[in-house]
Amino acid sequence: MVAGIQPELWVEPAGAAVAFYQSAFGATVIHLVGHGDDIVAQLSLDGAQFWIASASPSTGRLSPRAINGATGRTLLIVEEPEDLLARAVAAGARELSPVADEHGWRLGRIVDPFGHEWEIGRPLEGAGG
Repeated sequence: MVAGIQPELWVEPAGAAVAFYQSAFGATVIHLVGHGDDIVAQLSLDGAQFWIASASPSTGRLSPRAINGATGRTLLIVEEPEDLLARAVAAGARELSPVADEHGWRLGRIVDPFGHEWEIGRPLEGAGG
């Protein structure tokens, strides 16, 4: 059996979020249902997959904007965190902390234009991860 976790991010507007993740992270759409902002999309970043879906307050699927905060953070592991963090900021993310070494990792933090927090980094050589 192969285990995996594919988080689903609830966003508004969903179509703009897909475009952001394509621009900021180089994500590719591998599955898409719906049209415009009423969509569910599966994205891939070099094999790491996650989903984007339209927020829906009526079903309890709240976006970070709806609660004026986030309930979690996603760690995106890449070889060159500085490059990807800079690309995300250029695409519209806000830097929370620059890439630096901490706790055995080289990582920085951003919040995307839809309110989701991300850590972008990689384990340091010789460190666990």
